[in-house]
Amino acid sequence: MIITLGHFAVSLALLLSLAQSIIPLFGASQNNIKKIQIGRGLALANFVLVATGFFALMYAHVTDDFSVVNVAMNSHSTKPLLYKITGTWASHEGSMMLWVLILTLFGALIALVPRDMPLVLRARALAVQGMTGVGFLAFILFTSDPFIRIFPAPTDGQDLNPLLQDPGLAFHPPGLYMGYVGFSSVFSLAAALLMTRDIDAKWAKYLRVWVLLSWGFLTFGITMGSWWAYYELGWGGWWFWDPVENAALMPWLSGTALLHSVIASARRGALLRWTLLLSVITFSLSLLGTFLVRSGILTSVHTFAVDPERGVFVLALLGIATGGALILYAARAHQLPEGTLFAPISREGGLLINNLFICTACATLVTGTLYPLLLDALGGGTVSVGAPYFNATMVPLLLPVLFIMGFAPFLKWNKGDVRNALANMKLAALLMLTAIAAGLYAYGNHHIIGFIALGAGGWVVGASITDAWRNRDALFANAPRLLGHLGIGIAVIGMAGSVYNQENAFTMQVGDARDVSGYHITFDALADVQGENYLAQRGTFTVIRGDDNVTLYPEWRFYPVQAMPLSHVALRPDAMRDLYLALGEEQEDGKKKTHAVRFQIHPLAPWIWIGGVITALGGFAGVAQSFKKKWI
Repeated sequence: MIITLGHFAVSLALLLSLAQSIIPLFGASQNNIKKIQIGRGLALANFVLVATGFFALMYAHVTDDFSVVNVAMNSHSTKPLLYKITGTWASHEGSMMLWVLILTLFGALIALVPRDMPLVLRARALAVQGMTGVGFLAFILFTSDPFIRIFPAPTDGQDLNPLLQDPGLAFHPPGLYMGYVGFSSVFSLAAALLMTRDIDAKWAKYLRVWVLLSWGFLTFGITMGSWWAYYELGWGGWWFWDPVENAALMPWLSGTALLHSVIASARRGALLRWTLLLSVITFSLSLLGTFLVRSGILTSVHTFAVDPERGVFVLALLGIATGGALILYAARAHQLPEGTLFAPISREGGLLINNLFICTACATLVTGTLYPLLLDALGGGTVSVGAPYFNATMVPLLLPVLFIMGFAPFLKWNKGDVRNALANMKLAALLMLTAIAAGLYAYGNHHIIGFIALGAGGWVVGASITDAWRNRDALFANAPRLLGHLGIGIAVIGMAGSVYNQENAFTMQVGDARDVSGYHITFDALADVQGENYLAQRGTFTVIRGDDNVTLYPEWRFYPVQAMPLSHVALRPDAMRDLYLALGEEQEDGKKKTHAVRFQIHPLAPWIWIGGVITALGGFAGVAQSFKKKWI
């Protein structure tokens, strides 16, 4: 009954989304208040209906309703409750339900806030949001229906991929989707502004709220995804330039450029045309990421093996949304305000230069990700574009961004003074040199890019501290910039530490001891463990260095339903490094039973995720400012 109700609710939402895409648009053109208000009601109703469908699907997962194909294929009665809940969005169909839930959530938010948004602008934005909803609700109902039933129902399910049975799945996909899909609100508002003939640069303040919210969530989602890959996949890397990782980074880079340009537009009336174009591009890259993940053209731990016809559907949506918006932009861009002029040496100039570097890096990332796919599609053979290419092209483009990021806030709007700005950079220069010296002292000069990155991170952190001290009487007003820049600087220092990683692989049996990279490791015990839906061997290891003594408990797990083994690593983080220990499967070595052991030392690794969370808080702080200014 409940699953039928959910199916009906989503079907009805498709019809209401169609109405939402038409009625408020006519209302705006006719200045008909009644039709405009109907648009707001439709947006709220759509959210309620899609939420009903989503939670009906979740109820089916939690209650083990194996008459639903989605539950039978992706759940099991022995699966822990947390993973039954998160399993709602762990499949292709369920994740698209989450996608549409967030899409309609942002539509409802546009209907309600900001409170002082002009009615015509709101109506047009709701219509564009409704059009996007029509496309994705049709995608769900006609190609990815999560409510399909099976009779007779199986007695149990096929379980969920063990890699996805992790608490990180509770935060990573929702955070990522709040960013991905959140940019739909920016896209809709930008399209609405382009439809408005009396556009004013001051209207950019309405974009700023949604950019900050979406960018903050996308930053958080990428950070959590990086953390999940680091400890759950068992190979100890936090970024692999996987095509699906790249798909999330693309809209983050363009969104970062958009965030800076919308600030210049809202505060100074500058870069308005550029801001609107970036609004279109950023959501288009979000759609491109959705296409890459859902099309089945990529092989990745992140992707779902799905029917390629679904990819064609998403590709069509991408073409319609992006093509339509770009045509609208081409038709209206020349009518937009010119914007306030500014000197090249100014805060606006710094924002623009950084935008150029960031957008070039984004274009480089898109090229490297799509080139192998296009070449293969055209019959040119299979090639691999991986870390060497991206490290060689992206790093040189993003390092100047870090320097300008530290320097630009000390320039004045409209026209700045380089000498006065440099006078404020003493702490930044000191921390930069200190970080470089510390890296050279601890690790030598074997990795030039390592100490350059350490210096860049120190530069940004020092500049952020100076900026905070200079604005200590207005910390809340400047919190988005201060937190965002400080978090980036901290994360860069953590990333720089990864070039000094030490990895050691060897075999041990219970009772063995080994000295590795200055640590004394003892394999103390091995015990059989029965989890709720897995069997495991849990090792007990003592790791000693000087007076530091820590016990680690890695596991080698086996999930019977999926017949899949999985290494569950043990981590010991502190301020300066992570100790990372993974236990392999038991092996016969003559009469002995040994285990493969991988022991890694990751200098400064915790700083990556601490910095990422601080950066995301910068975006949320900007949203909090909007509450204070009563924009919401």
